[in-house]
Amino acid sequence: MSKDVLFTNGVIAVKETALLGARLLKLSEGTAEEAFRVLKESGFGHGAEAETVFETEKLLAADERDICAFVREYAPTNADREYFLTPYDFHNAKAVFKAEKLGRSAADMLAPEGLLTYGELEGAVKDKDYSAFCPELKSAFETAEGLYEDEESEKKVSGAEIGRVFDSAMFNRLFKVCGKFGVLKKLLTARADMVNILTFLRAQTPDYAEVFYIQGGKLGVETLKSLFDGDGEKTAHALDKTDYADFLKLCLADKNAGRPMTDAERFADGFELDFLAKKKYELKRSQPFLYYVFRRKAENANVRILTGGLLAGIDERGIRKRLRGAY
Repeated sequence: MSKDVLFTNGVIAVKETALLGARLLKLSEGTAEEAFRVLKESGFGHGAEAETVFETEKLLAADERDICAFVREYAPTNADREYFLTPYDFHNAKAVFKAEKLGRSAADMLAPEGLLTYGELEGAVKDKDYSAFCPELKSAFETAEGLYEDEESEKKVSGAEIGRVFDSAMFNRLFKVCGKFGVLKKLLTARADMVNILTFLRAQTPDYAEVFYIQGGKLGVETLKSLFDGDGEKTAHALDKTDYADFLKLCLADKNAGRPMTDAERFADGFELDFLAKKKYELKRSQPFLYYVFRRKAENANVRILTGGLLAGIDERGIRKRLRGAY
């Protein structure tokens, strides 16, 4: 059921005054302890019990739960709701499934609840009854269970295999629910393509990378396999005729220097916010809702970057360079 967009935009207009915004830049000039104190005083973390900067994760977890609660209550459409919350469901499903197979608690692997509760997921895994879930999540559970069928061979299923099953199913679900909506489809397509580019650049062989290929993006397997041709110059231009030429350059700059592809990951993580920020004065229908939630999520990530950077002794310039979004 669609929510009243005008009402939701009014709620957002009030809530966005609490965003830290450019204040994060000011905090990068001080110490980690000073930043923590200001965050607490500003209400970040919604009253979560945290006494020192080393407990900042408690504030971040509380803020992320609040973002999810806001999405559940105010999402204008089901597609908007699922775009943000379905990834939490599939992450938690994967965590609960892994924990059950390892005979341990999933507590330290869980993200905030999305549309499904921890209890619903844990009960389903315990009973091996996934009939109450959407077809994509049900299929992911059943496929993952199938990896453990041959007990006599003592086959050890890797975390990567389980991750592939749930991540692929998650994208299938999102494309099914969100793929008919213009902006959501563009954002989701870009997410899938950038995940695939990173996967193929990190893999040792194209055949191994293909196993982890995510369906739904613009880039086909054959295009991505061109990243393995062995010719550095040719690889650098393999995606020149696509929307991802600059993204590939970011990836290769780090890869060729023997560094993790953090700049490319940062770009991918901030793509959705940047996409809407370029049109922030032209947003319509449910787009102001999307923009606000992306800002909240980016701010959450920036608080982690800020406090982590200050604790690590990174200077103001280094921290600001890492922050997501425009400041």
